[in-house]
Amino acid sequence: MSATHGTGYTQYATFEVAGHYLGIRVLEVQEVLRRQQLTPVPLAPPVIAGLINVRGEIIPALEMRRLLRLAERDDPQDALSVVLQTETGAVSLQVDEIGDVVEIEDRRLEAAPLNLAPYIKTCLSGVCQMKERLLLVLDTGRTVDVSAAYLHGGSEAS
Repeated sequence: MSATHGTGYTQYATFEVAGHYLGIRVLEVQEVLRRQQLTPVPLAPPVIAGLINVRGEIIPALEMRRLLRLAERDDPQDALSVVLQTETGAVSLQVDEIGDVVEIEDRRLEAAPLNLAPYIKTCLSGVCQMKERLLLVLDTGRTVDVSAAYLHGGSEAS
């Protein structure tokens, strides 16, 4: 089954970060990994949780809680890694839980609400009202742009 088929439908891999329901296009997800050993990166922006080794490939890991200015997780070892394939190479997003793959009609995707904080809106390509909650759809390029996240204050946890 393809991530986009026919006209107007796209599949999204979903996950949770501090109770926020997020999604990213399935075609951009390389794999999901549990409990990866993080190697710290001295002097890196705080949104960089460290580096992980995936079958010999060294991949930067971004802490989504810091990027979105959410509370730190109690145990950093509980994070799951969603490995994405981006234009600049593989990047891991550190998330709390992995959800299902959902298929959304493209016309249901709306612009991010005006009341969202700018550092969150910058990471989104849109939102979609699901049955019970709002799906925040990430724009991969803007999400992994650490320099933009750092400049918008995404490095500070609240």
